[in-house]
Amino acid sequence: MRAIAIREDIHDLILDAAERLLGRYGYGKMTMDDLAREVGIGKGTLYLHFPGKEEVVLSRLDRMIGRLTAELRAIAASPRDPAAKLREMLVLRVLYRFDAARGYAESIDEMLAAIRPGLLARRERHFAEEAEVFAALLAEGKRGRTFSFRDAGTVAQSLILATNSLLPSSLTVKQLGRRNAVEEKVSHIAALLIDGLRPRAATKRRNL
Repeated sequence: MRAIAIREDIHDLILDAAERLLGRYGYGKMTMDDLAREVGIGKGTLYLHFPGKEEVVLSRLDRMIGRLTAELRAIAASPRDPAAKLREMLVLRVLYRFDAARGYAESIDEMLAAIRPGLLARRERHFAEEAEVFAALLAEGKRGRTFSFRDAGTVAQSLILATNSLLPSSLTVKQLGRRNAVEEKVSHIAALLIDGLRPRAATKRRNL
């Protein structure tokens, strides 16, 4: 037990354990005692890292979005056509969350209803972080005349909102359907959004 408690990756071990317990019990039935046993540490050690299970679960969401944002940045930095990168990023932000919610019988909002204020505040912050990455890519596309718009930040927020309808926040994975069906839906939405961002002359040429 002591060997685990002093590991440098103890923070991630706790969040990994929380992930397993959420799928097994849900938020309401999961306790800090359960979490300490799952990690293999004393409850006192657990409290040294997190004040309670709410912060554990919210930190787990922070970690997930941090990893997603890193992947989005990697795509945005790749030497490819901005429109192709934008499409891949829009699809990724939906499917990444879809895959993360696969083990849950309830929707995220149902499972975490007890901590809704903290969840909503975190979610707004996560969306803002994603929007920053999209805004940078949009600005690149505008400089290269792939896209035409007035304000990158406003457009980025609109892209986030447009694809939020397919996130598994209020729907279970079962309700959302099969993964390939979700991918097809978000790909269609992405294509419509990207077409709307192209300069009008380019859009007319493709429709001829």
